[in-house]
Amino acid sequence: MPKTSARLLALLSLLQTRRDWAGSALADRLEISLRTVRRDVDRLRELGYPIAAVKGPDGGYRLGAGTDLPPLLFDDEQAIALVVALQIAAGRDEAAARALTTIRQVLPSRLRHRVEAIDVTAVSRPATHPPAPVDGKLLLAISAAVHAREVLRFDYSNGPTRRAEPHHLITWDGRWYVVAWDLDRADWRTFRADRMTLRTPNGPRFERRELPGGDVTTFVTGTFLGSGCRGTVILSKPATTIAQYTRDGVVEELGAERCRLTLSSWSWPSLAAAIARYDADIEAAEPPELTAAFALLADRFQRIAAGR
Repeated sequence: MPKTSARLLALLSLLQTRRDWAGSALADRLEISLRTVRRDVDRLRELGYPIAAVKGPDGGYRLGAGTDLPPLLFDDEQAIALVVALQIAAGRDEAAARALTTIRQVLPSRLRHRVEAIDVTAVSRPATHPPAPVDGKLLLAISAAVHAREVLRFDYSNGPTRRAEPHHLITWDGRWYVVAWDLDRADWRTFRADRMTLRTPNGPRFERRELPGGDVTTFVTGTFLGSGCRGTVILSKPATTIAQYTRDGVVEELGAERCRLTLSSWSWPSLAAAIARYDADIEAAEPPELTAAFALLADRFQRIAAGR
């Protein structure tokens, strides 16, 4: 029979692998008696693990969620994945940095050497104003309202109180947003979470509406990239070169020195300006609105160049 500490870890590992375990199945897997299984379960409960009894011929057990955070058990791959994720978040979040330090301190030596070789730095796009920090309690409150389908009441950017049916909590370009149906404006909106001050209690429950586009990814992409202004151009540069500088768009190779680029933006002039930054000859452009936007920008630039 394995030592008690090793046996408890093995029991906990089994309880994490599936929802319900029969007592006899645990006894067989651990090669112990049912009586020992019951005693080990009691020991785990004393350590803070919420293990519920399940009815059955010889009793069963289920690992549930509790009010306190008990010691956690990860296998090697889970521990490495957790370290990598925390490294990415640590540069932006103090809690993530503290969690990374804690995890590293308790890693066994065989894993510590492996993760020390992993050095991940998350580099964000340069911005004039870095993303404002968002309180974790605010994100939890918004998420709870999304899950419960309860109307949010909040002050937004020091303005009047708003009412909205929250649909999704998302991240975009380093910021948190709430995708919601604005009850006062009867339209879909995206609200920056760092500008929201929630009022309590929440409003009544609601029936979830269908998002335009059918899913949150399509809606959010259209909102931030301007799905109404989507254009295609043929550029006289290799697709491999254009793809290096294209974050949100589609690049198709048409030959060694030509490619087709499809982009979206919030207006036609802004789309034309985005395409111009590639510093490549434009062989063709569509739709006509994009061509007209190129002409508009050309006139503006010509007047500036002429000193008018």
